[in-house]
Amino acid sequence: MIGGFAIEAEPTRAEPAASWLADSGEGGRVVVVDDEPDVCETLADYLAMHGFAVSVAHGGVELRKRLAEGPVDLILLDRMMPGEDGMSLARTVRAQSDAGIIMVTAAAETPDRIAGLDVGADDYVGKPVELRELVARAKSVLRRIRMNRAAADARPKSPGRVRMGRFVLDLGGRCCLDAEGEPLPLTSMEFDLLQAFALHPNRVLSRDELLDLAHHRGWEPFDRSIDIRVTRIRRKIEPDPANPTVIRTVRGAGYIFVTDPVA
Repeated sequence: MIGGFAIEAEPTRAEPAASWLADSGEGGRVVVVDDEPDVCETLADYLAMHGFAVSVAHGGVELRKRLAEGPVDLILLDRMMPGEDGMSLARTVRAQSDAGIIMVTAAAETPDRIAGLDVGADDYVGKPVELRELVARAKSVLRRIRMNRAAADARPKSPGRVRMGRFVLDLGGRCCLDAEGEPLPLTSMEFDLLQAFALHPNRVLSRDELLDLAHHRGWEPFDRSIDIRVTRIRRKIEPDPANPTVIRTVRGAGYIFVTDPVA
């Protein structure tokens, strides 16, 4: 056990950070963010051994430098760090990048996980964790991101906007705009859920279908998280969240996005 991570073999040494952008590696470009040097070294070495191009950052300042250096595919982010913590960094990264985010932290109770996912993390892993499992989760998140990127590239370059009540969902820009064109604050998960509704208007979608359409079944075990997400979305887009007209509940079946709501 090293720094809260169980390993099955001695890892090989990672390439120097300066060369990490020269080759994306077989797995992709990854930044490990943790204030503990031993943890960064362990993760970097193990990921490099499994085909990732890895750099490390010991806090928010260094993470921003890595993001400015070039495109990043995945960030492994500790939650509890001095100064700017992982929750704040995840929120910042999600506002400007589609890079995958996996929070790797000792704070792993269900409320902590929900909070991490709400600010835009794609997965949340509690320490201690076997590094083999962490690599598997990293590959899973990267597969979803690449599928989403491919789907976005395949979409027609027409406006790609869907009106949702008083707001307009911009699918290409991955944002939701109010009447003045100002973006509505949304987490990555909330946007993905709104996108699922927008692409299947006037159709009842079950919770299982919504989990599949949003490509986040791996977030569970709490399937009722869809209900929590819908409630939070309603607070943002519905004129009266207690009596929703845009995203309605169909008892015993799921939810439906109504394109022409009548109050």
